[in-house]
Amino acid sequence: MATIVVNIGLCPTGLRPLLRREMAVARRPTRGGPSLALHVKGGGLKMSGSLSTEEDNSKLLKESMGLEDDGPPRWFSPLESGRRSPRSPLLLFLPGIDGSGLGLTLHHRKLGEIFDIWCLHVPARDRTPLADLVMLVENTIRGEQDQSTKRPIYLVGESLGASLALVVAASNPDIDFVLILANPATNLSKSFVQSVLPLSNMIHNQPNAGLLDWLSSIPETVMWKLKMIQEMQNYLDSHLHAVKAQTMILTSGRDMLLTSLTKGDRLSSSLQNSQIHSFNGNDDPLFLDDKFDLVAAIKCGSYYRCGASADYVADFLPPTPSELKSACEPLRWMDVAVDPVMLSTTGGKVVRGLAGIPSEGPVLLVSNHMMLGLDLVPVLSRFWMDQNIKLRAIAHPGFFERMKDGKIQDYPQFDVVRMTGGVPVSANSLYRLFSINSHVLMYPGGAREALHRRGEEHKLIWPDEPEFVRMAARFGAKIVPFGSVGEDDVLQLLLDCDDQMKIPPLKALIEDLTSETVQLRSNTEGEIGKQYMYYPVALPKLPGRFYFFFGEPILTEGRKDVLVNKDKARELYLEVKSEVEKCIEYLMERRENDPYRNLLVRVAYQSYHGFDSQIPTFEI
Repeated sequence: MATIVVNIGLCPTGLRPLLRREMAVARRPTRGGPSLALHVKGGGLKMSGSLSTEEDNSKLLKESMGLEDDGPPRWFSPLESGRRSPRSPLLLFLPGIDGSGLGLTLHHRKLGEIFDIWCLHVPARDRTPLADLVMLVENTIRGEQDQSTKRPIYLVGESLGASLALVVAASNPDIDFVLILANPATNLSKSFVQSVLPLSNMIHNQPNAGLLDWLSSIPETVMWKLKMIQEMQNYLDSHLHAVKAQTMILTSGRDMLLTSLTKGDRLSSSLQNSQIHSFNGNDDPLFLDDKFDLVAAIKCGSYYRCGASADYVADFLPPTPSELKSACEPLRWMDVAVDPVMLSTTGGKVVRGLAGIPSEGPVLLVSNHMMLGLDLVPVLSRFWMDQNIKLRAIAHPGFFERMKDGKIQDYPQFDVVRMTGGVPVSANSLYRLFSINSHVLMYPGGAREALHRRGEEHKLIWPDEPEFVRMAARFGAKIVPFGSVGEDDVLQLLLDCDDQMKIPPLKALIEDLTSETVQLRSNTEGEIGKQYMYYPVALPKLPGRFYFFFGEPILTEGRKDVLVNKDKARELYLEVKSEVEKCIEYLMERRENDPYRNLLVRVAYQSYHGFDSQIPTFEI
């Protein structure tokens, strides 16, 4: 059942109880097909009708906000049958120049599963001054803060609404906001073209010829909204520095006059805690592009939290198949180019595929790292998509937090790690994942192994201390050692870290990059402690093939001796390390007999057998 609850002309302090009462009524089960009920408090209007498609929902919503809608600004809440957690934060959607919240129509179903959604509706004829509009939003927020001081308040805005969100955040720096801003209205000419489109579409979709009177008010409405934008910009010019909120700036590439990327960069540089996420293939307005998924963008950016700080374990929202596919799409070319071969061990026999991976957790998968983490996406995607195993990676903190205006960029594989529930590396993260019986992916060599030197391909650069085996033994986790091979078939390292440190400009860049990241194992002796961040200079090769071999699981259940005896812990640690090295050696030897190791041979095979056919490999 889908329900829209609208409150008209109510004081914000009385809004919440009435909404809750209407929600209780609306959630009562009904017989027959899905239905939509529109409850309007204060206006005497009550409508109901069948709801079968998104178009029906949008049409009924538009009709309910047509000519008769001359009231003041107010909130409405689109509710779906999906149940959200009681911890779900409040999301206030602030519409663009159209004022109707049409940008929410493509996203409210998914948002409603993880947020308590309210949408601000500003009628076309309304002339509420900016100060009163800001006060309406602030009063609503303050009322919500009184009930739950730990939940963040999400302000999601497009164009004019994005500017309104910034004004509210600047005026209330003490409130824990998360801002999600789509193409913020920082340029009048751009805002006019961008924001008037939803209004124009709404006009053209109206079948009633009696709308002429309403249409005549559009020029006046547009000018009023543009004047409001200018007023907000004047305020923000001197108060933008006061915005402390975590801010996600969404920009689309198909802009009409001025690229939103330029505006996004300018805005981000003025905010204390912001990141830009560009969607260059999407249309403008972004929220009305059916190819854009707002919930997926929030997940990819790790912007979802239910408390005062990010909890990457408790707040994790597993991606849907379409969300994961979308996150992996920018890297699909690499997957096609290297055609990974997955092997596992079951009952002492090597088989193709992941049948040898234990289905019940806790399970710890431990391996070597390829250059730049090229192995991450092939492993994560196949566990999630092919085996339906929710594998979660222990990752460097740089995957989740980056210095503002820093030189370290965000890459597509970062999105995949965050989307699949990656967590920053720490003993606490591993403990909490094991406590919920998770499958965990760990690379003990970390950043040092992923940014190795020339000649260190497929070499394990692990710490001397057994960092993870005690935790595994504490929970009786099964440890699956595996090896990854193939980076030397796709690139040739020309200038590694040692080479670049001899060139003054590159040395300065390395120092800057290293200073931007959290330093792990900085006090550890040996190679593992030399964790310099750098951009390798490499020569691409005609792609060969990636190979992954998962060995027999090592059982730790009942190994209490590992918890109390350091020698036993080290013995188990060295056993895991030795098994990873054996897996690497196995793949290095067997790949020499793979007739399809070369890309051209694989292309020829699939040209004949079909591009969905599985390409053979060496004899197992």
